[in-house]
Amino acid sequence: MSELHAPILDWYAAHARDLPWRHPDASPWSVLVSEVMLQQTPVSRVLPAHDAWLQRWPTPAALAADAPGDAVRMWGRLGYPRRALRLHAAALAMTERHGGEVPSTYDELRALPGIGDYTASAVLSFAFGQARPVLDTNVRRVHWRTLRGAEFPPDAVRAHERRDAAYLLPDDDATAATWSVAVMELGALVCTARDPRCGACPVAELCAWRAEGHPPHDGPPRRGQAWAGTDRQCRGRLMAVVREADGAVHLSRLEAVWADDAQRDRCLAGLVADGLLVPAGPTAYALP
Repeated sequence: MSELHAPILDWYAAHARDLPWRHPDASPWSVLVSEVMLQQTPVSRVLPAHDAWLQRWPTPAALAADAPGDAVRMWGRLGYPRRALRLHAAALAMTERHGGEVPSTYDELRALPGIGDYTASAVLSFAFGQARPVLDTNVRRVHWRTLRGAEFPPDAVRAHERRDAAYLLPDDDATAATWSVAVMELGALVCTARDPRCGACPVAELCAWRAEGHPPHDGPPRRGQAWAGTDRQCRGRLMAVVREADGAVHLSRLEAVWADDAQRDRCLAGLVADGLLVPAGPTAYALP
């Protein structure tokens, strides 16, 4: 058993956040919805959205019975609304292929629209208690600091990271599932990207990065994504107008929220191409 196991598992038992998708009675659907919502979105914003989503659509079949536009509208301001379309498409596939249930094998999960390696592994581990390496940004950062003495992992997952994660899994399935979420929580709360709290870390004495004097990242500095004036901001404003309307929205209302004609037209075309909006006549748009 790795010497990292006991201190991290004990720390998690004392400090884990009380999140609904971690409750013993949480459904696999709850776990899947949370994993999709948590992609690039903080927990504080996901909590009310996850609760509202599960209240309206407690099962994949319930979501599949509604239009994809309903999913986009319910997504609200979580950002990256294509995730709502992917969840709807996955719900349709689960209803057609798996009796409206979340499947419990890796291959079946990966075959669902929009479900990649990380999400499939997380669902198997957190919903079904299977021993699966789960490599999100937080886990990778903890691994690189403790095992390899580097401040940040590279952008792409390396083969040795998967080997490290598999090697670190406890032998018992239930303990392995807890281990995966415990390392993730440690990265989210203590071994953070910007202000790691090494004094509060249960494995500080075992950390290679700390032992080497916290050498800085040897690549370009990490910067947050720009927002003001970007296509992302434009798309968000256009989507907000259509999402909050009862029906189709005339182009004039979209012109009122974004004055740059070329950028607005480009973003509208992109939203249509992504399936987030559909033309409703020559000068109007609606949710799908």
